[in-house]
Amino acid sequence: MARSAPLLLLCLTHSALVLSNSTRLHSKCREEGEGCWRSRSRGRRAISEGDMRLILDLHNKLRGQVHPPAANMEYMVWDQDLERSAEHWAHSCRWEHGPSHMLTQIGQNLGAHWGRDRPPSYHVQAWYDEVRYYSYPYSQECNPHCPFRCSGPVCTHYTQLVWATSSRIGCAINVCYNMNVWGMIWAKAVYLVCNYSPPGNWWGHAPYKYGRPCSACPASYAGGCRDNLCYREGGVAPRPAPEAQESNYIEPEAEAVAQSPEPAPTESLERARVVSAEQMCQQVDCDTKLRDRCKGTTCNRYECPPGCLDRPGKLVGTGYYDMQSSVCTAGLHSGVLDNDGGWLDVTRLGRKQQFTKSYKNGIQSIGKNRSANSFKVESVPVKAVTCDTTVAQFCPFKKPVRHCPRLYCPRNCLHVSGARVIGTNYYSDKSGICRAAIHAGVILNESGGYLDVMPVDRRRQYTGSHHNSITSESLLNPTGGKAFRVFAVI
Repeated sequence: MARSAPLLLLCLTHSALVLSNSTRLHSKCREEGEGCWRSRSRGRRAISEGDMRLILDLHNKLRGQVHPPAANMEYMVWDQDLERSAEHWAHSCRWEHGPSHMLTQIGQNLGAHWGRDRPPSYHVQAWYDEVRYYSYPYSQECNPHCPFRCSGPVCTHYTQLVWATSSRIGCAINVCYNMNVWGMIWAKAVYLVCNYSPPGNWWGHAPYKYGRPCSACPASYAGGCRDNLCYREGGVAPRPAPEAQESNYIEPEAEAVAQSPEPAPTESLERARVVSAEQMCQQVDCDTKLRDRCKGTTCNRYECPPGCLDRPGKLVGTGYYDMQSSVCTAGLHSGVLDNDGGWLDVTRLGRKQQFTKSYKNGIQSIGKNRSANSFKVESVPVKAVTCDTTVAQFCPFKKPVRHCPRLYCPRNCLHVSGARVIGTNYYSDKSGICRAAIHAGVILNESGGYLDVMPVDRRRQYTGSHHNSITSESLLNPTGGKAFRVFAVI
């Protein structure tokens, strides 16, 4: 009876800028002798047409359904030079990344199994399933050094698979006899090698920009979009996704289920429905000055339009900026934004005695030798949370006031037991963030979604109410009394 070994995966986690062309690869092999792959005619393939289609189709299917959604995810096409380099390494039957002279030029995912036969899409799905260990956009929260210094789960196969700019792939499969896999000899190992270009997994960078699909595609795609992917007409035509493959993401199911409280008998159904479109994030123009905008508002989070590099506003300072400076121009100058626009957080810093001029990222700022109020800009992180995550755990109120990441709530948080909701409009920081957002009408239970959180200082009491199938609690004289508000992201 055939036995099936555990699936083994290996992922390259460091990469450089470009893939060598085929001429360079061929000459390198001639220099290294008989052990290296040699150039072959175009007519001979390193992988069957069926396996190629399974791998490519599933990559594009999974890339198009990432959560949070990607604004710049590119449609992936097959590259025969990558296929040939993958074939060379698959035939080496070495359970490590290689060849060494290419490791700074490509991204690479490896998979191996023995025993029961499996399609190559089995490994691709396993790479994607590492999403469970990944919190967008923090790749440092999973261990990129495994298996060599393994102390926790990895997710770097997943991040390479969904790296937005890795638009070309080539893979090969080989049966390796007596293959040494971490000290174990596998009599008949099926070895899958996939090479990617341009490479991904740059440390400290998110694999893609989040936002409305295809809203930040490179100009070379001329606005083309297909199945949530930036698509260029004339590229490889998409094929139907494999029916047998199911994505096992996207939101985890609640571990415990409880019946929701019944609405209070005196409260009408119409009154129980609440929808809130109030936003913390303010939309501004390229030349909007913080001094003019930050009056009687939250003054924390801003959304800048694309194209501000072509029409920058006034900018005074470097690192910290005069309040008369444009918010978006400060974001470009500091490197927080690029010309595609996006979100940034502003922190007011009080008075500074002088402001230094500099030229950075295509923007020239001016100097000033008089004291004035100042601010700095930072990128807006995005974090996925669970249904029972509280502000007390995640982002409690502290002085000086700090920014909370933008949050992504899963769907179906309505009936999660243990996630209390205390208050109305202002919620106790012991409340579950996602259930409070449903109660406030900021997100829908059926879809989940993004929201912004603003921690606030102590409240003397919280008043309960029944909204959107959730009955919140009242609380008088709470200990500590720290609170928060939730805002829609539209």
